[in-house]
Amino acid sequence: MLCYIKRTNQPPEIEFRVLVPKRDPHSQLDPLLPQPSKGVPGRLHTLMQSLAAGRRPQWVMVLPLLGMIVFAAADWYSALPATATARYMGRDSCVQCHTTQGEQWHGSHHDRAMELPNEASVLGDFKDSKFTRFDVTTKFFRRGEKFFVNTEGPDGEHHDYEIKYTFGVEPLQQYMIEFPDGRVQVLRVSWDTIKNEWFYMTPPDVTDERIEPGDPLHWTGIGQNWNTMCAECHSTNLQKNFDPESNTYTTTFSEIDVSCETCHGPGSLHVELAESRSLFWDRRHGYGLSDLKQATSTEQVETCAPCHSRRQQIHTGYQADEKYLDHFDPSLLRAGLYHADGQVLDEVYVYGSFLQSKMYAEGIRCTDCHNPHSLELKFEGNRLCGQCHQPGKYDSPTHHHHTDPAATQCVNCHMVEQNFMVIDGRRDHSFRIPRPDLSAQLETPNACNRCHTKSEESSDWAAMAVREWYGDKRPNDPHYGVAIAAAWRGDEKATELLQKLLRRKDTPDIVRATATELLANYPSQTNQRLVRQAVDDASPMVRTAGLRALSVEFLLRFPQQVAAHLEDPIRLVRLAAARRLAGEAARLIDAKYRDDLDRAIVEYRSAQNVMQERAAAQLNLAALSQSLGNNRATIKSLRRAIRLEPYLSGVRDKLASLLEQSGADPTEIHELREEEAALLARNCKLLPEHAQLRYQRGMLLYLLGKYDEARQALEDACKLGPDTYSNWLALALICEKQQHWQQAGEALKQMNRLRPKDPAVREILQRIQLSRAKQ
Repeated sequence: MLCYIKRTNQPPEIEFRVLVPKRDPHSQLDPLLPQPSKGVPGRLHTLMQSLAAGRRPQWVMVLPLLGMIVFAAADWYSALPATATARYMGRDSCVQCHTTQGEQWHGSHHDRAMELPNEASVLGDFKDSKFTRFDVTTKFFRRGEKFFVNTEGPDGEHHDYEIKYTFGVEPLQQYMIEFPDGRVQVLRVSWDTIKNEWFYMTPPDVTDERIEPGDPLHWTGIGQNWNTMCAECHSTNLQKNFDPESNTYTTTFSEIDVSCETCHGPGSLHVELAESRSLFWDRRHGYGLSDLKQATSTEQVETCAPCHSRRQQIHTGYQADEKYLDHFDPSLLRAGLYHADGQVLDEVYVYGSFLQSKMYAEGIRCTDCHNPHSLELKFEGNRLCGQCHQPGKYDSPTHHHHTDPAATQCVNCHMVEQNFMVIDGRRDHSFRIPRPDLSAQLETPNACNRCHTKSEESSDWAAMAVREWYGDKRPNDPHYGVAIAAAWRGDEKATELLQKLLRRKDTPDIVRATATELLANYPSQTNQRLVRQAVDDASPMVRTAGLRALSVEFLLRFPQQVAAHLEDPIRLVRLAAARRLAGEAARLIDAKYRDDLDRAIVEYRSAQNVMQERAAAQLNLAALSQSLGNNRATIKSLRRAIRLEPYLSGVRDKLASLLEQSGADPTEIHELREEEAALLARNCKLLPEHAQLRYQRGMLLYLLGKYDEARQALEDACKLGPDTYSNWLALALICEKQQHWQQAGEALKQMNRLRPKDPAVREILQRIQLSRAKQ
């Protein structure tokens, strides 16, 4: 038996040639010998025919070669234990073999995502330079080899702080300071590496006001906290290590920047296999790493998505061969994050945009355009797009109808750039067709009017030009933005538009999930039937939205359908099912699902603990505990939420109500409501057109016995929200209590307008008439 082994960077190819004696010198080929097949090479079959024909081997050669094949077989069979776990090794172990990739990565934005401060890494001016904004002066200076800043601290006083790390490299660099409790905070005063000057990184929509200490947007607040907001995507193998009891961090990482193992996973098994004398890669663990070259487009995109998406983490330790939705809960197309047509509004980090694109639907992946190690584009200008789109057809005046060089670039029409962090331009990766015809209807921007800004160059003007060039029909009509915009406005036509949207087969999953979520605002039998269909959709993103949007009525009618998803292969779906079933619905599910529900609830709690330093996670745990009837745990989570983020409104009101039900000290309840009223007053000042805030404040002031202030707040709520029934009901009731009969009568008329023949109107009117008769 001869064994030929081809050793390359791929799994070795082995070719066997077997020598056996024939059974009879006059026999034909033994019918028991294997025929040519997928498992038997043709050469083997030919050789066996030769042996059967009478040619004998040299036996002196057989035994050594037989030993070789036994060795090869034993080598293949031997393997690392199935339970072997890879450890992080560091980039030095990788570049010994992968030199080219290491050279491309060196100096990239991933390489310089975060660094220790030194002469080479610090780009800002620390030669006693100063920056002043709203009478707060920040000074940057050095003490020997160390870099310092003097600025306003959390107490409102100025202090000297040592720079712990640099953050980023282009077009801006930020600087970080570590506090004794393990928190690392990112300064808002940052260095513009293009203009070489200091600037203040204002939050979105905050351009002309001072951010006070204690505000979550102050550089010492949660909004600028590295441990929870930034660290996971700027370092390798980050362990946050938050202690909720002491409210402290002991955050660690294996490498300070975004290194090889961030994307490829921990490499110890790969290194062990590569350095062994084995002929094979491991039969249990393969290469010991995720094979991103052979990954599908979805798998590769999901490898990048954890750090290039707006999402909530639900499970730690993501690696490239795992499902994105097993670890993250991505934001859908929600107001404040996206425009109604899906264009980027806030910083959403690409993934949600890319999911909307035809590129994603056609299997395009990140590495088709970007070098995964240097992060540079593969080609400059339109040549990049020309890889797929015929230049003769698209890189031509017959397509773009422009002569200005900038206007002829594909990206300027189809990937509009928007600045975040004041100066950092990011392109919209939805690769959309410019739609100026939708701008007036949906109040959305369009690519045309970013350049054409003259008074006569309106969106209608641009839309007319588009029609002249390409005709009346748009390839993406009917556009999903029309349905989403209608739902955001509360338009009664939204129901029909959303229904049609969900029935279109070519609608991206993220859009269908968004539409499903919005249907929950329009309760009807038809809509809930569509939501039920979404619960069993092929897309886990849509299934999750369906479970969350299912009405209580349908949940109680069809609990088994929801319970079936307690065993869903995707963690995010299981968590949604568990949250809906926790409580009353749990009593209705079949006994076979009860253990699944218990496991899923444990999994849900674990998911919230991933972000336990945030009040939102504590509020989710409080809601779960309340559903399960555990008021003690609910109160504990609410108290923790207040301690973590004391500036949040709504939490104290919930806590006060629970404490009141449990017979707690009235003094604490009153104090909680006074604090809540002050927070609501702040919110009303920040959002002067928000009717619901006025309503909430009015109801709370009523509980505090401040009836005149409560009535004024409710009057404001009615002015801002004249078509909201609850506003007029609350005003009618407080006017009844204060005997403001005429005003109460006006409120009752509005209630009757909104809900004719509502019995509540008659009941209040009868009480008022009776009270007036007794006077």
